[in-house]
Amino acid sequence: MSAKSELVFIPSPGLGHLVSMVEMAKLLVDRDDRLSLTILIMKFPFDSEIDSHIESLTTSVTARIRFVLLPRQSHSPGTSGLAFIHHVVESHKGNVREAVAELSARASPRLAGLVLDMFCTSMIDVAVEFSIPSYMFFASNAAILGVMLHLQSLRDEQHMDPTSLKGSDAELDFPCLANPLPAAKFLPLEVLMLEDCRIFLDFALRYRETKGILVNTFAELEPRAMEALPSLGAPTVYSVGPILNIKDESKKGFEILDWLDQQPDASVVFLCFGSDGYFHEHQAKEIAHALEQSRYRFLWSLRQPPAKGKLEGPRDYVDPAEVLPEGFLNRTAGVGRVIGWAPQVAVLAHPAIGGFVSHCGWNSTLESIWFGVPVAAWPQYAEQQFNAFRLVVELGLAAEIKMDYRRDLVKGSDGVVMVDEIERGIRKLMEGKEAGERRKKVKELSEKSRKALMEGGSSYLSLTRFIKDIYSP
Repeated sequence: MSAKSELVFIPSPGLGHLVSMVEMAKLLVDRDDRLSLTILIMKFPFDSEIDSHIESLTTSVTARIRFVLLPRQSHSPGTSGLAFIHHVVESHKGNVREAVAELSARASPRLAGLVLDMFCTSMIDVAVEFSIPSYMFFASNAAILGVMLHLQSLRDEQHMDPTSLKGSDAELDFPCLANPLPAAKFLPLEVLMLEDCRIFLDFALRYRETKGILVNTFAELEPRAMEALPSLGAPTVYSVGPILNIKDESKKGFEILDWLDQQPDASVVFLCFGSDGYFHEHQAKEIAHALEQSRYRFLWSLRQPPAKGKLEGPRDYVDPAEVLPEGFLNRTAGVGRVIGWAPQVAVLAHPAIGGFVSHCGWNSTLESIWFGVPVAAWPQYAEQQFNAFRLVVELGLAAEIKMDYRRDLVKGSDGVVMVDEIERGIRKLMEGKEAGERRKKVKELSEKSRKALMEGGSSYLSLTRFIKDIYSP
């Protein structure tokens, strides 16, 4: 029997990234009683939803998972996007080094490696300094990992500038995709912006230095991408998903669940756009008109945009009526609810939910598959347009509201998705032969996602391989 070992997890400050890594940590200690984990938590330099979640996360784990809150660092004014996240991670490097030094000085348990978030590649330097391996936890899917590696190769070996694709009609072939990808529409916006592109592809370059990459996916969902990754120069890849926080026990959601209990099965359209999702007033009004015209039952999580120029996440409206059409809440009171934050897992698990209008964040995508709920794609930012393309075009799992929508490019009423397009997408999601076929396909994948984590399943075996590799020199 090998001696006890410890892994250090370093998530980036985003809530979705932290939750995924904590679930990964739980899975590991459940599977191997020799393992203990320390999770180093970096905070944004401003208050965010992460602060209120840390307490609930820390109370829901075993004694073999320890949390260390790193001191909050100041940030450089004027940085945003990836440059901002990169700066936040860099600013914590000294604190991470100190924490790792303390752990490596102990005789037992043996420090077996660092497991880094996809945006924390600069911490590979700390692993090298202490002569321990580094692994990557990739919270998104295998296909976008393949796209990152391929674009980085094109940049560094063929001197292609991905930012030149901005505004073009070029379609690119990627080994991890079955269809050509319209680059300007579906690549992450960061790839098309000079400074962010450099940071984004430098992340991918450094992924190659790790001993292995844990990907939050399962082989049956992405067979083509998983097969392509070794040819793209990836280190050992372990598909270990779906890693989900499906024991959402927040008391805040109970009232809305009571309302769902009174609705017929598969009758309610759920609209929710992630922890950073929001729409401005122009867009909120169009959504409201579309819901009213569609006459479907609905549950809509509507969040308020952050104050202009402030680095913070969305908040709940004190009174959502202020951004909705006059009388909308009264007219739809019998068929719908507009709420703020939503207990998404509990809602998706409810039999009354018949469709999910989603931003296509990867955690939400995996949750919709797990619970067998079809999606209508309405991405907002990051790699969500790419995920939408995969769900609609490649996998046939989603209808479309507007799969190339980019929230960051909407100015005033320019770029707003209009009522007819939204209503058409909702109808495609909920009715007709194609909707029935998608529902069947999602239900089949739901079964496969659950089997992947069971003993003998693809992700179960992949995690077994990772644990074995931790103990091998």
